[in-house]
Amino acid sequence: MPDFISIADYHKRLEEGSTSCLATVEEYLAAIEAKKHLNAFVQVYADEARARAKELDASTAPKGKLHGVVIGIKDVICHKGHKVTAASKILEGFTAVFSATAVERLLAEGAIIIGRLNCDEFAMGSTNENSVYGKVLNAADETRISGGSSGGSAVAVQAGLCMASLGSDTGGSVRQPADFCGIVGLKPTYGRISRYGLIAYASSFDQIGIFSQNIPDAALLLEVIAGPDEYDSTVSLKPVPQYSKELKKEQKSYKIAYFPEALNHESLDPEIGAAIKNKLEEWQSQGHTVAPVTFDLLDYIVPAYYILTTAEAASNLSRYDGVKYGYRHPVQNDADLDIFYKNNRSAGFGWEVKRRIMLGNFVLSSGYYDAYFTQAQKVRKLLTNKLTLIFNDFDFICMPTAPSVAFKIGEKMTDPISMYIADIYTVMANLTGVPGIALPLFQHSRYHMPFGLQLMSSHFNELPLLSFSHNILAN
Repeated sequence: MPDFISIADYHKRLEEGSTSCLATVEEYLAAIEAKKHLNAFVQVYADEARARAKELDASTAPKGKLHGVVIGIKDVICHKGHKVTAASKILEGFTAVFSATAVERLLAEGAIIIGRLNCDEFAMGSTNENSVYGKVLNAADETRISGGSSGGSAVAVQAGLCMASLGSDTGGSVRQPADFCGIVGLKPTYGRISRYGLIAYASSFDQIGIFSQNIPDAALLLEVIAGPDEYDSTVSLKPVPQYSKELKKEQKSYKIAYFPEALNHESLDPEIGAAIKNKLEEWQSQGHTVAPVTFDLLDYIVPAYYILTTAEAASNLSRYDGVKYGYRHPVQNDADLDIFYKNNRSAGFGWEVKRRIMLGNFVLSSGYYDAYFTQAQKVRKLLTNKLTLIFNDFDFICMPTAPSVAFKIGEKMTDPISMYIADIYTVMANLTGVPGIALPLFQHSRYHMPFGLQLMSSHFNELPLLSFSHNILAN
């Protein structure tokens, strides 16, 4: 495993000649092989990565911002000419015919894509146990979950199998596994990064996110992949700051809000709550303004999120029928199209995906649309308005990232409600579209597992969010 600590350090060593892109790729390939039991990768592009590294080493052209940087991508992000399955049987054998905009921008700046990473099927899950490729193990304790849905992306960075990785965050699928694995997880503002080439779960929630070991690396990747895209009408036209150059290490005074209802919630591990309260006191002693804000919508967030996301999922996943591509059941009755679809979808989708499709169709059905979907949209609007008012007075909101540390594999598989409540602190950012970041700060005294906290800022205010986070982790 390479011993450099950041992309900047790696580039310095490249310039000094103490390493090369090819040598670095070989080290990562060896690490991937040594830790393949973690099941982070579903496919490794070994020969392609070596060829790309040799090309970069031999090139005399100006070097890109990510020259030789080894990156893994979640198996929901398209890479032209490569398999992409969303960890589902329904997309068995499918090859991407174009690359996601985020991938194109990584490659344009000299990155090396070393493979695709395991995840929950169609990004639906909080544990990375809902994958056709099997579960992903947490490198800190292999009896525990990695978190989800981007568990493979988190573990790949945690275990030193790549420098950074891309995941997707629909309800916390970058921030929660980052928290469980003790690394940085950034979900930008909705519309900051193009979703073109990202397999959809819930289109108004999905956002590509970044895993890294440190803030400068996350800032650099965001700088590269963010920005307008003619292929995505939902992406913002706002100019992209030079995040990596504008990060400020110096301390400035910020206004930080927290919700007592969140820190005292019955689902929250007491040690996690106490650690965050101590950190808030520390920030106040450093000259920041820290103040409680009453928030009475916490218990409505998870129900609203699952009503809306499952409704969108039911619509998005209706395209997978086994007609033009993907899995087709071997036993078919060509005379009955309904049976054809039923066989393909019943065998092609896993239980969690089928559960969410059925729930989505239910809340959209006649007689229940107004009772569930419409009400959930009202909660989303109330929540957005509430956060707008808070961000008029504060720079950040501090929250737990997850109610517990990573729990045991299989512990909650038979209790979906208990599993869904694990999203209680992360889905707020997706419902409202604001950016959020998970910061690794603590170690649990009983379970000896990492955990941290989450910061959110107002729309498109990633720069102060990254700057403050950088200062926190640097001290």
